[in-house]
Amino acid sequence: MKPFRRILNFAKPHQKYLWGSMLFNLLYSLLNVFSVATMLPILGVMFGTASEIDTSKIPVWNGEFGKYFSYLKDLVYYKIQINIDEHGAVNVLAVLCGITAVAFLLRNIFRYIGAFLLVNYRVGITRDLRTAMYDKFLKLPVSFFTEKRKGDMMSRISNDIGSVESGIMGSLVDVVNAPFMIITTLITLFILSPQLTLFSLIVFPIMAWLISRIGKSLKRKAYSAQEELGNLFSLVDETLKSSKIIKIFNADKILKNRFRETTNSWKKFAIGMSRRRELASPMSEFLGSVTILLITWFAGKQILQEHTMKPEIFLVFVGMFFQILDPAKKLSNAVSSIQGGLASLERVSEVLDYDLKVQEIENPIPISDLKQNIEFKNIGFYYDKDNIILKNFNLTIPKGKTVALVGQSGSGKTTLANLLARFYDVSEGEIAIDGIDIKHLKLKDYRHLLGMVTQESVLFNDSVYNNIRMGKPEATQEEIVHAAKIANADAFISQLPDGYDTNIGDDGNKLSGGQKQRVSIARAVLKNPPIMILDEATSALDTESEKFVQDALEKMMENRTSLVIAHRLSTIQKADLIVVMERGNIVEQGTHQELFSKNGVYRKLVELQNFE
Repeated sequence: MKPFRRILNFAKPHQKYLWGSMLFNLLYSLLNVFSVATMLPILGVMFGTASEIDTSKIPVWNGEFGKYFSYLKDLVYYKIQINIDEHGAVNVLAVLCGITAVAFLLRNIFRYIGAFLLVNYRVGITRDLRTAMYDKFLKLPVSFFTEKRKGDMMSRISNDIGSVESGIMGSLVDVVNAPFMIITTLITLFILSPQLTLFSLIVFPIMAWLISRIGKSLKRKAYSAQEELGNLFSLVDETLKSSKIIKIFNADKILKNRFRETTNSWKKFAIGMSRRRELASPMSEFLGSVTILLITWFAGKQILQEHTMKPEIFLVFVGMFFQILDPAKKLSNAVSSIQGGLASLERVSEVLDYDLKVQEIENPIPISDLKQNIEFKNIGFYYDKDNIILKNFNLTIPKGKTVALVGQSGSGKTTLANLLARFYDVSEGEIAIDGIDIKHLKLKDYRHLLGMVTQESVLFNDSVYNNIRMGKPEATQEEIVHAAKIANADAFISQLPDGYDTNIGDDGNKLSGGQKQRVSIARAVLKNPPIMILDEATSALDTESEKFVQDALEKMMENRTSLVIAHRLSTIQKADLIVVMERGNIVEQGTHQELFSKNGVYRKLVELQNFE
């Protein structure tokens, strides 16, 4: 989707603020012209030129549209002179100043309301954009997060969207205000002096061309700067997670050099971007100043030599022209800022437009339970034709049975678990639940059937209670405590400072490895899914913790369909079927006793572990 079209789609729910802002900015522009125009009769009274009006007859409009504004000016001067004759020049001057003051007050009130409404418009779109990106993070396949660096994604949802807000949305005030101001002021300038206005407009095509050239190069620099900022975030994230390794290997010098290279690269692009952005304002200001000097020369000729212009008209003209310079400068700056924001918007769009790959078909089949079995039918999976992970893999897991996958690293065990969870879709064949391809099932319903406990316990910076409750948000406290007891976790949780309400820190780092794993198991137990996937759930634990966790896993797997991946073969001896894999193929399968008596690959693996 094109960037501007995306912004327009996000803007639709907030259009009322934009239309309201445009209305008040139009009123502001009109009052801005009026407040400056009221200075004309004030100067006329002060310079005495208003007294030159013939008060013996009322001015009459001859019907020509081009002469209408001249007629209005003569009529105003006629009324002013009548009042001067009756009340005196000083009193009339006081009334005119009061009218001008009210006009200035109203125009600034309208300006504030217009800007306030635009803030609602801007912040609302930014919130929706950030929410859409976070929602997309939740939908993205696991493969996306293996390809992309987490720090770069953090940069996109924070810095890039922040740049969109400041660069594009922040410039909306000027993009909306400036055209109204420019148009209304230009009309007034034409009324005051068409010749002088046409002469002054020669600068604007030059200014527009120069600003567009600056804007194009600004966009390229901004994109590169944001990319480097993403690399910087990734490096910081890795440093915070790897502090022990950095210290033990004295790797701080390596990382310092890497960080300096990244920041120096970012500095180069950021300086280039800022240099081009800052060039827009002084350039437009210089061109405006040159135009003012040319106007002064041209008007001076009309006043001093030709006597075709009155001094107060020139003064008001210059005042009005200065009114147009400021919005013109703001508009040029806004164009430059938008170009910079577009680079960030493109990086945001890359995420929002990313192909989900794992998607639901139209009208998917709902599912609520596993009734018969899980079948892997001629499964093939590969990232490319030269990197085949699985080929012609077949396996059936009957309901209520536990099937264990064993084998060396890289044999395809975890890939099978990821395919069953539909983190990826198979390249060939199909995985069927009760005879139905899982691609045809409603994804949310299907995932509701699954529970998973992985080698690395994934916990959140929250209380123990809320971490377990994630398995079933509507669960009661009794259900949560019962799940913790099944997972052999209730005893240690009760001894924590605040019991179940204890915050366990980032990634659960306040708990030991075994405690974290048992909380993860309690979460899976609470969900109570009919299908359980255990991916090396005990491999990172010490012997004592493993005993507690293994006991909890056995309780959880009772009467449940389970796919277990294990390196420690002692944990899967009770499995109904053990499948031995090598390079994506099944080389042996059977019970523990059957495989051990075969004196094949499985027995060699058992003996190696016993020897260790």
